[in-house]
Amino acid sequence: MSKMRAVDAAVAVLKKEGINNAFGVPGAAINPFYSAMEAGGGIEHHLARHVEGASHMAEGYTRAKPGNIGVCVGTSGPAGTDMITGLYSAIADSIPILCITGQAPRDKLHKEDFQAVDIEKIAEGVTKWSVTVREPALVPRVFQKAFHLMRSSRPGPVLIDLPIDVQLAEIEFDIDSYEPMPVYKPKATKAQIEKALTMLNEAERPLIVSGGGVINADASEKLQEFAEIMGIPVIPTLMGWGTIPDDHPLMAGMVGLQTSHRYGNATMLASDFVFGIGNRWANRHTGSVNVYTKDRKFVHIDIEPTQIGRVFEPDYGIVSDAGVALELLVEQAKDWKSKGILKDRSNWVLECRERKTSTSMLRKTNFDDDKAKIKPQRVYAEMNNAFGKDACYVTTIGLSQIAGAQFLHVYKPRHWINCGQAGPLGWTVPAALGVCVADPERQVVALSGDYDFQFMIEELAVGAQFKLPYIHILVNNSYLGLIRQAQRGFEMDYGKMDYGVQLAFDNIHTEQDSEIHGYGVDHVAVVEGLGCKAIRVSKPGDIAGALNLAQEWMQKYTVPVVVEIILEKVTNIAMGTEIDNITEHEDLAENISDAPTAIAFDKDYLDKEFEDKVS
Repeated sequence: MSKMRAVDAAVAVLKKEGINNAFGVPGAAINPFYSAMEAGGGIEHHLARHVEGASHMAEGYTRAKPGNIGVCVGTSGPAGTDMITGLYSAIADSIPILCITGQAPRDKLHKEDFQAVDIEKIAEGVTKWSVTVREPALVPRVFQKAFHLMRSSRPGPVLIDLPIDVQLAEIEFDIDSYEPMPVYKPKATKAQIEKALTMLNEAERPLIVSGGGVINADASEKLQEFAEIMGIPVIPTLMGWGTIPDDHPLMAGMVGLQTSHRYGNATMLASDFVFGIGNRWANRHTGSVNVYTKDRKFVHIDIEPTQIGRVFEPDYGIVSDAGVALELLVEQAKDWKSKGILKDRSNWVLECRERKTSTSMLRKTNFDDDKAKIKPQRVYAEMNNAFGKDACYVTTIGLSQIAGAQFLHVYKPRHWINCGQAGPLGWTVPAALGVCVADPERQVVALSGDYDFQFMIEELAVGAQFKLPYIHILVNNSYLGLIRQAQRGFEMDYGKMDYGVQLAFDNIHTEQDSEIHGYGVDHVAVVEGLGCKAIRVSKPGDIAGALNLAQEWMQKYTVPVVVEIILEKVTNIAMGTEIDNITEHEDLAENISDAPTAIAFDKDYLDKEFEDKVS
């Protein structure tokens, strides 16, 4: 045992728990903790420009790699309240991040001291645990418990609030003998797996729905192996996109009201059984329960007991970590296959693949009139061509995210990094920076609409200061596009709304620039003022060259490079009220050669892959 400040013990625990990076903004009430980080060494700090930005950087850091836990740090009062949005986004998607805040001295907590707020109570609803540490000797054990909670069962965030006198107090603590607490994960039993597999094997047209829990469990390879042994198509959720590559013959498309493929919805409607793993039946995936569940049975496997039956009652539910369940499922499926018990579903798989490659199920991307304003569909087609299979896309919400999910391709887990439930505007820039810190070699491509981009644009300076290069695609239509489309979808007594959603204004500094005149903010000027690089494109034929140049600049200057693409102001993106009632606003692809990036993959290729992987 040795004497040390409580904050020194806290930082020592962080290092023992594998923490090497932190994102934050220092202040008077958290300065002792910063002094411990400086003295202890081994934790690299990235200075955010906004404390909410620090929380989203921590999210991006966690989401990028298995086992990561992002740490965000702020002072008392508004720093904690600023990070609430990040905590909400994290808990909504089962993402563990640790938020550390400073606090007024203990004897001032109820005396309306400067920047003293009850952050413990404020954060209760958006964390697995929120605690103000009132005894110095508890500090190292509170941090130990925090990591145990963040990693156990359904992952999620924790907030630790440290009064300044608690931080500075001396305690006895032996860091040399410290060990992280064992992580608890619920495990399916063999009997449960046999029952679920029996039900699945009895179905004629089954699907596997793969959710974000599969990614959290680092079990994507097991998911693919299970699907291949069974010969069953897979529908990834938005949070599970990448658990099976888009070019896999059993990848059947995504389902939903917005971020979906036409062939994915059609396949879901044609199915008779759904086997959900690590998913939560989010409403943008299901639409109404009646339509989604009609004429099909369900098995649901999830790590959180209260998720089973929360949205609708499955025919059978299992509480288990997705990785553990998949290990048992693979083992049992192999045994049954060797005994000839498994059904041959090659006809059902062929039917799903035919939908995936049919031009009647594909949305048009080949808009190439260089005299016209750019349509967003063309942008995503060009992105597929430019960035390839290693691209890691980071995005949040809006028409840009919805269209991105409809047209982009994802091939690896943790290469579609998206805040699925909360969807806070401004999330994309800081989250992308967090991914860059977690994996400096990764090809990070962020995607924003103009309003998302403007929310936390100041965080680009972090990328410039700390040399965090990535490419940011900014699609600019000078509208709150998703809200505008929703408003115009409502018929009212006075017609369709278009109120409070226009971002355009006449910028006197851009009057001579015909590309953006009437679009308002000069994003290129702002980006360059923040120390980054920017390219503007206003013609369809220039997109490919701009994306190539952006990749060159990213390597040359080692800073974020923004490619602003000026879109036509109004383009409606396919979406609807039910998975069987999606409004398609644009023409379909005329043929395969016209829209190679809209078509998931060539049928001959998929047939060959199916023979290699499944037979």
